[in-house]
Amino acid sequence: MDQAVQTMLDNLQKNTGKSLEEWKQVVLTSGLQKHNDIIKFLKTEHGFTHGFANMVALKFRGTDAGSAESSEQLVEKQYQGKENLLPLYEKLVAELKKFGQDVVLAPKNAYVSVRSKKQFALLQPSTKTRLDVGINLKGIEPEGKLEKSGSFNSMCTHRVRLETMDDITPELLSWLRAAFEQAR
Repeated sequence: MDQAVQTMLDNLQKNTGKSLEEWKQVVLTSGLQKHNDIIKFLKTEHGFTHGFANMVALKFRGTDAGSAESSEQLVEKQYQGKENLLPLYEKLVAELKKFGQDVVLAPKNAYVSVRSKKQFALLQPSTKTRLDVGINLKGIEPEGKLEKSGSFNSMCTHRVRLETMDDITPELLSWLRAAFEQAR
């Protein structure tokens, strides 16, 4: 378990006198199912801060990345119905790992964060036919396939859309390497 999550769980018990499992039972008894309704309930009825209410709601619904049994399970879930994109993902991962041992893949529910000391890229199967590569690359103007990130993801400055293996070009890999170097 992530240390930050463990600290929050410890503080939840310390601050409220109830464990996560006990709070999940309180939510279950309330009959609420929607994330925002659970947050509002915990904040108004039980005096939770937003952070604790959000964590309990995510854990209750099992929708946080930490509720998955494994990283592989998260990736598998991302590519359900998009299996044709999995070879693109696997090829990119193989190329990214060549950058160094400090490349870390951190699967989330909808994408895989790629980090060194900081996140420098993300891999997201956005549609059934397209894998988006978000790149955090400062000082480079968008041009051609290297688009401005726009509304795609605020944690990235650029995006490259991939549909075939031919889209994994030396140019794409050079942008990823530059972002990796900036994140070190």
